[in-house]
Amino acid sequence: MSGPFKRRSSIKALPAMSLPTDSMRRASIRRASVAVGQQPAGKTAGQQEVPWDILDRCLLPVLFCHAAAVIVSNALNVLHIWDVTTFTLFIWFTIVTIGAVLFYHNLKVTAAGKAVLITGCDSRIGIALARQLDEQGFTVFAGFQSADSSTAEELKEVCSGRLHVLQLDVASENQILAASLYAVEHLPDGAPGLWAVVHAQSWVALGEIEWIPPQVIKKATDINFIGPTRVTQIMLPLVRRAKGRIVIVTSGLCRVASPVRGIHCGLLAAMESQAECLRKELRSRGVDVVVVAPGELTAGSSWLSDQHVIDQAKDMWKQLGQEQKGEYNENYFENALRSLEKYTKNQEVDLFPVLRALNDAVIRTFPLKKYTPVSRKEKIQVFIAEYLPRSVYDVIYS
Repeated sequence: MSGPFKRRSSIKALPAMSLPTDSMRRASIRRASVAVGQQPAGKTAGQQEVPWDILDRCLLPVLFCHAAAVIVSNALNVLHIWDVTTFTLFIWFTIVTIGAVLFYHNLKVTAAGKAVLITGCDSRIGIALARQLDEQGFTVFAGFQSADSSTAEELKEVCSGRLHVLQLDVASENQILAASLYAVEHLPDGAPGLWAVVHAQSWVALGEIEWIPPQVIKKATDINFIGPTRVTQIMLPLVRRAKGRIVIVTSGLCRVASPVRGIHCGLLAAMESQAECLRKELRSRGVDVVVVAPGELTAGSSWLSDQHVIDQAKDMWKQLGQEQKGEYNENYFENALRSLEKYTKNQEVDLFPVLRALNDAVIRTFPLKKYTPVSRKEKIQVFIAEYLPRSVYDVIYS
């Protein structure tokens, strides 16, 4: 493992870390809702969010503008119709094309009479999205692993009567079926089905692959892959009737090889591949499939807590065999644990980029296939990992 580590007490006697109190959770819910289109205060010019979605949408049309400019200018000059340069035509084509693309990009659906199901509202991202969509006029079915929690109660208090709290653990077949029946009975008047299903529930299994117990791998697979697949299968008839969309939250770095994240990244990469196949299957049915892949710095600790990481670490150490304990030794294991701290820090990380991407995936008439609300550093890392030779990536990041 790389990076600075602070030496602490033995893994056998890790200090207890306090979990958020009810008042802290309430304050978090109130802070979670970031108004759409409003940049959080306090950001300097150098910290402004990079509009990756607009750049992704405009890149290909601009390239076509250049190709068209070359062909048209040569044809006009050869035929002596008009003596015009390629650059002039390129500028004209680009201005017209970018204007048309931005108009197309910013078209939105009407929220009234549309229903959205969100799983994983126990997380900060799920809570924030549920409240945001409720404020815009959607009927929201907010799925919680514990519908009786204080967080769920607080969300009901701060939202309108359009928001419904559901008991929905994606690893439970019975709860998925019960949620689908509830959604059918409480759809807005005149709504043919669900406008969107947002897969936001996640359970992170961190640790080197040899350390992770089979039951942890099974739980991670149930929540991150099998569960979302079953939710999609069961809710798809409702989404198809409304010609809506499936929104899947993965990770911008799931295709970037890194120690400790092997199981989690593998499952999220599988979800991305499934989304690609599902998109092709549903294209003729009028259903969109959208992937939102935030980075570590933008999603922050939305799915993790210090206690979650410590509990996993204790269980892993207890279940290691004597040979494995001797091979890795406790110091190495502790250092690996310290490397996980970055996944639980920055509790007040700015969720605006992730929420904007999720909101756009739901409300845009023509959503992108994939949104990547990541930092510049992460975008460069992903680009190098996916498009350059692996040896180049290894030289830079190993």
